[in-house]
Amino acid sequence: MIYMAQNAKDVAVSYYYFYQMVKLHPEPCTWEEFLDKFMTGKLAFGSCYDHVKGWWEKRKDYHILYLFYEDMKEDPKCEIQKLLKFLDKDLPEETVDEILYHSSFDMMRQNPSTNYTTLPKFSMDHSVSPFMRKGISGD
Repeated sequence: MIYMAQNAKDVAVSYYYFYQMVKLHPEPCTWEEFLDKFMTGKLAFGSCYDHVKGWWEKRKDYHILYLFYEDMKEDPKCEIQKLLKFLDKDLPEETVDEILYHSSFDMMRQNPSTNYTTLPKFSMDHSVSPFMRKGISGD
């Protein structure tokens, strides 16, 4: 298993925009209302904190690679190498470079297989917010 954690502040902001654009969620709420629900675990997927902490604890009992989004943004090649080591794979440098290229935010943002632009507007309204907004830390 591979788990990627991210700073809770960034998760809250990303989830807020996601919550606004996905039409399966209840009516959109203000940032303040959303943040209160986020902090108290009263959103559709429960507590973000419990989720992250739960997977952190599970790594003691299971073979889990626990990564951090901020590390991946800072040095994606290093994180890909951690992933390859975890998977016990040895790939040529050219293949690693291709993985880096195709898994970059810019490329994934353009890829309909990863940006969800093929979903109908009644499901995900990209005019409210794109699924892949900025791909940065500290927003």
